[in-house]
Amino acid sequence: MTDTQVKISVPGNHLMVGLLGQRDELLRIVEDAFGAAAIHVRGNEITVDGPDATEIGRIFDELVILLEQGHALDPASVSRTIDMVRADESPSQVFTTEVVRTARGRSIRPKSSGQGRYVAAIRDNVITFGIGPAGTGKSWLAVACAVHALQTKQVERIILTRPAVEAGERLGFLPGDLMAKVDPYLRPLYDALYDMVDAEGAQKLLDRTTVEVAPLAFMRGRTLNHSFIILDEAQNTTPEQMKMFLTRIGFGSKAVITGDTTQVDVQGGRSGLDGLEQTLKSIDGLGWIHLDSTDVVRHRIVQDIVDAYAKADTNRPRGDRQR
Repeated sequence: MTDTQVKISVPGNHLMVGLLGQRDELLRIVEDAFGAAAIHVRGNEITVDGPDATEIGRIFDELVILLEQGHALDPASVSRTIDMVRADESPSQVFTTEVVRTARGRSIRPKSSGQGRYVAAIRDNVITFGIGPAGTGKSWLAVACAVHALQTKQVERIILTRPAVEAGERLGFLPGDLMAKVDPYLRPLYDALYDMVDAEGAQKLLDRTTVEVAPLAFMRGRTLNHSFIILDEAQNTTPEQMKMFLTRIGFGSKAVITGDTTQVDVQGGRSGLDGLEQTLKSIDGLGWIHLDSTDVVRHRIVQDIVDAYAKADTNRPRGDRQR
């Protein structure tokens, strides 16, 4: 591969600090990712020499677009931009897709290419399956899409549900009535809702049953019309529960099913997600999005942990792999 030189003229010195970072920390991330390249900065011009100069030029172009559109860059967003450009994707298109604006005015957007595909699949399908490890934003983005659908009157209500799987404690021994017993299992869904609307607004929606948060068992026998339904932690459904849930979906409704197939806690290990894609893949209106460690948007160490577990699981004999 021959060396190439690329020059990037940044439109305005005011963007340079945001592009390079404090003490050039963001510039060093790009330099570390392309060890064979030489990157020189003079004023508002960046010169890149080396075999990867063209790709690095695209990375800086994408970062400049993000800055011009009001995005603050940080090490995580720069690292994701590098990964996406290497995969021939456009970060500026993904990161600028607004899902919903929160009550505090914060814009909720995808933060990875996988998340971008996930949001698009939810928009385009009646039922979307989001499968991936912890930290990939499966539940959070699903709730954001649900709030947007409610605000734009695409649906009349939101239903959030999870299977109540006993993990070390038997529900019968917990204090309170049934809802008090299962409330801890549903808390992550409440938390995501409170991220989208303030606590007072969320309580009003809950009081009017515009938003319903309930364990999966409460779905039996119902037909859910004109609703945005989210089934979270679907790996902990049984096949019978999954069939029951999927056949509840009525006219004018949209459903999102999220799950992490490496974290199956259902008794006997028979997950409702096992083999489901193969069974349903020929049905129109269903979308399947598989997220991975590159879509983890929590602390970088979470991505490293997910990768380590995946590597260890791959190296185990098939019968001993984690469920």
